[in-house]
Amino acid sequence: MIFVFHLLDKPGTAELRTTVRPEHKAYLAGVADRIAFAGPLLADDGKTMVGSLLAIDFDSRADAEAWQAGEPFTRAGLYASSSVLAFTNLWPQKAGFPPAA
Repeated sequence: MIFVFHLLDKPGTAELRTTVRPEHKAYLAGVADRIAFAGPLLADDGKTMVGSLLAIDFDSRADAEAWQAGEPFTRAGLYASSSVLAFTNLWPQKAGFPPAA
């Protein structure tokens, strides 16, 4: 089942995000074959990262929550709020996705 992670950064944590981001990306690589989509949430300037939105296939909510607990941004205390919700994609992607490599 796909689980969507909606994760918002604490104010003033841009430097922490930058520091931990390589570890975060490496952690994501461990589930790369199960990612439906993933990326940073941005401020209205289109550049400043203010959170993360991830959609990843897990066998259960418990597995999704365990994965999030080990996620480097979570462990570093970056997020002010987080939610994990089950998701079913009913619409074919047309916009906002990079071309297939």
